[in-house]
Amino acid sequence: MKHVEKLKPFPSELLDFTREVVVELRKAGHKAFCVGGCARDTLLGIEPKEYDITTSATPEEVSEIFPHTVPIGVSFGVILVITGKYQFEVATFRKDQSYTDGRHPDKVIYSSEEQEDVRRRDFTINGMLYDPIEEEVIDYVDGIRDIKSKIVQTIGDPYERFNEDKLRMMRAIRFSSRYNFELNLDTFLAIEKLAADITQVSSERIRDEITKIITQSNPGHGLNMLSVSGLLKYILPDVEIMTGVEQPPEFHPEGDVFIHTCLVLDKLHKNQAGVVSPELAIGALLHDVGKPPTFSVSDRIRFNGHDKLGADMSKKICRELKFSNKQIEVIYALIRDHLKFKDVFNMKKSTLKRFIGMPHFEEHMALHLADCQASHGLTAAYDFVMEKYNDFEEEEIKPAPLISGRELIEMGYKPGPLFSDILNFVEEAQLEGEITNTQEAIEAVLENYPSDKYIN
Repeated sequence: MKHVEKLKPFPSELLDFTREVVVELRKAGHKAFCVGGCARDTLLGIEPKEYDITTSATPEEVSEIFPHTVPIGVSFGVILVITGKYQFEVATFRKDQSYTDGRHPDKVIYSSEEQEDVRRRDFTINGMLYDPIEEEVIDYVDGIRDIKSKIVQTIGDPYERFNEDKLRMMRAIRFSSRYNFELNLDTFLAIEKLAADITQVSSERIRDEITKIITQSNPGHGLNMLSVSGLLKYILPDVEIMTGVEQPPEFHPEGDVFIHTCLVLDKLHKNQAGVVSPELAIGALLHDVGKPPTFSVSDRIRFNGHDKLGADMSKKICRELKFSNKQIEVIYALIRDHLKFKDVFNMKKSTLKRFIGMPHFEEHMALHLADCQASHGLTAAYDFVMEKYNDFEEEEIKPAPLISGRELIEMGYKPGPLFSDILNFVEEAQLEGEITNTQEAIEAVLENYPSDKYIN
């Protein structure tokens, strides 16, 4: 049944350009509407970041109307329209046939009816049309009802929708956790039954969906739903086995390792005002991944070496998910160093400066704070480092080197492993404030690495 509801949009330049695209399509005799997330978000009081457009025009007809287009998915009826500084995905109404590969329709049949097009989409809350000219939502799939009831459910049979694209199972979790909506029972049961099929989805698409879930609102709830639905054991088995792994209650009154991880993600999202990088989020997700294999009980529950093992495990996990090498190095460092904060009170000044001078140190700080807040709640180390961080000048933390290999060669030292030892010695003395200029550095080198012993 068709349901129409008036809805004022968020005024913006993006909306103005969207209207122009819709108007041009209609002037050429075609139907055209905005579709999907823009209608959903506007109903929820959230300003849309993009407007996708659906039309009765074929890609060829769209390219004839607009001078600047890019054929990004013509075989599926999708073309990119470029106008001003904006790009719009314009898709032709279609009705799909079977999906043999679990992602792409075997055959695309164009349609002239918008209601046929929306009924092939994933969830009711994503299947509404928005008319930016009349400023109204057009709903053939009960999306308005489900938004008001705060429910995520598929359009039609959930088994059919999930078999068309297995990633939709993870998307259901994402929308449910992001908006704090309930997952419809039939939709949830279908995910439970089909969970193993998520392995048919490419690593890149799974990576992107995981990242979205743990960087959006309610990330801990999203991770828990991945576990409860049965998906997590197939996409991140090393995270799933955190469930039930006990921790020493004197340090972790919150519960097991999985509960702690969910809480860390939530604290991180709150502390960062909702802006969490993929690397920081994945670092938080995997920061205790080394605990299950290092679990032991002596005087108390211990996880000796879990930071180093977890960092090594993260490399393998992230490579399988096709993260870039640069991202993997950042994630690895976050996990490897996340316990170093406990030693800051006893660090020499030079060691502390090196620690604070690490790349991406703000993210190390963010992870440590969330880790503390999600466990014992003690933030003395964080407060100490923050105070020192604010006290140190930038040039104190990362001062320009006083000498280089060139000076060492001029002094008669031969290039080799000794160079690294000498330069590290000079840097430490500089950070400690013991030397402040090149002449003092040269004198310190000659005193500690005498020429009669080190220069042939």
